[in-house]
Amino acid sequence: MVDGPGARVRAAVVGTGLIGGSVLLRMHAAGVDVTGWDPDEDTRRRARRMGVPVPDLLVEAVADRDVVFLCGPLPTLPATLVEVAAMTGDRCVLTDVGSTKEEVAAFAATRGLTDRFVPGHPMAGTDRAGLTAAGPDLLTGAAWVLCPAPGPATAAFRWLAGLLVDLFEARVVPMSPAEHDSAAALASHVPHLLAGALAGAVQRAPLRDAILALAAGSFSDGTRVAGTPAERTANMLLGNRQRVLRELAEVTSFLDDLAVALHAGDAPALTARYDEARASRLALRDRRFDAYDRRFPLDGDHVAEVSWLYELGVAGGHLTGLRVGADTVSYTARRPAAD
Repeated sequence: MVDGPGARVRAAVVGTGLIGGSVLLRMHAAGVDVTGWDPDEDTRRRARRMGVPVPDLLVEAVADRDVVFLCGPLPTLPATLVEVAAMTGDRCVLTDVGSTKEEVAAFAATRGLTDRFVPGHPMAGTDRAGLTAAGPDLLTGAAWVLCPAPGPATAAFRWLAGLLVDLFEARVVPMSPAEHDSAAALASHVPHLLAGALAGAVQRAPLRDAILALAAGSFSDGTRVAGTPAERTANMLLGNRQRVLRELAEVTSFLDDLAVALHAGDAPALTARYDEARASRLALRDRRFDAYDRRFPLDGDHVAEVSWLYELGVAGGHLTGLRVGADTVSYTARRPAAD
């Protein structure tokens, strides 16, 4: 990895679909020395027409890089991680953008890659796919989960977190892989199930065309992610299956409460449940944050540092900056203000 903020970063992006392509285009626009690579020849040609260096061979794209973003389909990630790790030096930081983290983090540990692999997940996207849907601003300001590990791996996390803040203005959310997968199940994965169910029911409805003619914001917002490629959604759901099923049961329980109240004509019960739901929606819209700094010794086992980072993420906080000094690392963080 590079040694300091003044050093010129050399990056590569492997897999240039929606997210990988957006990472690539943002870094290219920022003047970073970045190469891309994709297994699809047409996609490589399209990226070259955008002015981005894209070799035909993977090894040429990742050689002598400081950081490589692994952005291919979720099932291909373990094999790609091993392949790219063998092509890069020990100081090259590896990260991914997959929607589940525990499985790939455990896999990296079995291959001795924890010290330089930092699992990641930018929380952004659209209902389209591919490089043609990518854009340099798609990930700007996004919540970007990173999963730090104590020991030498902490240095890779610090460096990568600083890069994401500087280049993407990211709100870096530090979490353990297990906590990420639990939170993402309800924040992202179950919504794909609900969107698919609503859109699928309309597709089967006798009055489908009339329904679509009347569909306004509530239908459009509620079904947006149903427009994402089906295979990508299936990979995401299967990659976090047990947690998604557990959280789906909680959603189903709440929906059952609504159905029981509706069946009984119980207006107070319906109102109470929607007041509860509205509180969550308002909390999302009107969140306030307090800013503060935290400093840790640069060397050591970093257990306290990583524990604090995990606690920050679980509390709904994020990092907005960090600085590595001669003896310490200083974090600038924001966390939800007390009600």
